[in-house]
Amino acid sequence: MNKINVLVTLDSVRYPNTGLYHFGKSLGRALIKENDSRFNLNYFFYPSPTEFDESDVNKIYLKKHNKFFFLNRERIKLFHFTDQFSLLKPKKVWGGKKILTVHDINQKYENIGTLALKQYLDKLGERINSCDRVVAISNFVANDILEYFPHVKKKLSVIYNGADKLILNQDHKPLYQPQKTFLFTIGVVAAKKNFHVLPAILANNDLELIISGILSPYQEDIMREAKKYGCVDRIKLTGPISDDDKAWYYKNCEAFVFPSIAEGFGLPVIEAMHFGKPVFVSNCTSLPEIAGDAAYYFNSFDGEDMQQVFKTGLQHFKEHNPSEQIIAHANKYNWDNTAKQYLQLYQDCIKKK
Repeated sequence: MNKINVLVTLDSVRYPNTGLYHFGKSLGRALIKENDSRFNLNYFFYPSPTEFDESDVNKIYLKKHNKFFFLNRERIKLFHFTDQFSLLKPKKVWGGKKILTVHDINQKYENIGTLALKQYLDKLGERINSCDRVVAISNFVANDILEYFPHVKKKLSVIYNGADKLILNQDHKPLYQPQKTFLFTIGVVAAKKNFHVLPAILANNDLELIISGILSPYQEDIMREAKKYGCVDRIKLTGPISDDDKAWYYKNCEAFVFPSIAEGFGLPVIEAMHFGKPVFVSNCTSLPEIAGDAAYYFNSFDGEDMQQVFKTGLQHFKEHNPSEQIIAHANKYNWDNTAKQYLQLYQDCIKKK
């Protein structure tokens, strides 16, 4: 009996040092692991990734004509678009069922203007309406989808991301080694990450703050706040870092801080929790849902309020040592379980007439 052909778009792995990259890489590997010969998996890439070189999964690479059409030579029965704006558009493929994963509608929270938001939603809506099933990566994202596209309720489901358990090489030292007790955060250095509120936490202490991720002009906002709080010399923006460096910072930081105001999931939060670290996050968008009662929350971005939350939270952590509970919470987000849910969805979608 021939196995059913499934195509999974993983062109997002062309964006290193982003959440989409880690989503695509980790989900792709977990699908191969959990497939158990149910489907003939085909991975669609932007030329030319190396992340799946050691896998015997069938690889299909983007061609110029895919902007206009996709020749279904492999007789694909199901297409999974793992990025809501993948290079291969759902309306450009024929001959199979279609599933779309939506990661966020963060533009709603980024003050991009009414016209720009409408254009974004029109583009997203075209893709949503072209698919048989839609997956949100959190209940928060699902609710945002239903706010703008209530008609998709019956075909919408939630599948949480997994989160990688980074393994620290005991001999590894990061390119930049802090000289003081330090706080850590990571993400694209952009306004939606809200990193400029973090220098306030460095007031009246000797802590260092390490911010890792793709740099942008927004870093000037961070340093202006640092000057205000007299801690310019204690803030280090490293730019993108390796997984080994990231693991070292998670393992050795005093706490992980993540004041983002626009998250569909928040992978770094769970990655830090795998190390049993105290995690301080904003109470915005998906973060309360994902971090649950295993995190400490900034209820505002007032400097004094943040200082008090940080002081009280760190004291609670040191007195009660909840590392085991934090790790247990992180373990709920497992890529193998995520892959199993997607594979079951593939099966359900194909069977449905």
